[in-house]
Amino acid sequence: MFIQVFNGLVNGAFFALLSLGLAVIFGLLRIVNFAHGALYMLGAFVAFALGQALGLGFWPALILAPLLVGALGVALERGLLRRLYGLDPSYNLLLTFGLTLLVQDVIKQVMLSRYAVSSAPYTIPQELVGATNLGFVFFPTYRLFVIVFALVVCLATWFVIERTRVGAVIRAATENPTVTQAFGIDVSRWVTIVFGLGVALAALAGVLAAPIYSVEPYMGSELIIVTFAVVVIGGMGSILGSVVTGFAVGVLVALGSALYPPIANTLVFVLMALVLLLRPNGLFGLPEAK
Repeated sequence: MFIQVFNGLVNGAFFALLSLGLAVIFGLLRIVNFAHGALYMLGAFVAFALGQALGLGFWPALILAPLLVGALGVALERGLLRRLYGLDPSYNLLLTFGLTLLVQDVIKQVMLSRYAVSSAPYTIPQELVGATNLGFVFFPTYRLFVIVFALVVCLATWFVIERTRVGAVIRAATENPTVTQAFGIDVSRWVTIVFGLGVALAALAGVLAAPIYSVEPYMGSELIIVTFAVVVIGGMGSILGSVVTGFAVGVLVALGSALYPPIANTLVFVLMALVLLLRPNGLFGLPEAK
């Protein structure tokens, strides 16, 4: 049972990072980024490609891949999404869905033509190979690292946005852009930064997932569906809610898989339905997230 809980926390780490990125983007920009799963996959692929082309290992890729994919997110916001602000949200949804299909197909073709594989393994760093004795169970060291590292990143992101001057500027720029602009703050720049941050978090989750699940073009397809459910359960736009619910849902799915595998993923949507019935704004939802 302890093994299942810790495996659930590993999956929860990915749910938390992905839902955190979605919550940052939606909570501050009101954009539903359906391409989030593809950008998660792209983070894993960029880490793999950096290793193949430049011989870079896991640690440099853990920094460079999220930065590169985050920069792509900045370009997408500047070049495409910005043109849709003020229009019906369905336009953003259709655009990001189209981007998902495009990114997945491009990466699929690149992997087949350049590497002659449809799925590629990614090596665990030597420092994290093996298992760690926790006193009551031996657990893979790399998976423990994923849990701790993801938790630190999530809490750091929450702290910056909710408890620092930079976070106050970001919230002001996105919640009341007219007044913020009057104080001489470049609102458009902060909107771009926030979107890039959300994309970078998705890419970071992809790099962390690569040694566990391997790199393949559709690795984010199923995960993103559960991630959207996590965001709804935690509360649309709630950063803390996304982190807490992400880890909790990971454990729930793992325990469900151990007890009765056919209902493991269904449990998430049952929980989502119950939460929406009892608390329409989600467990940690804010009033404006109605």
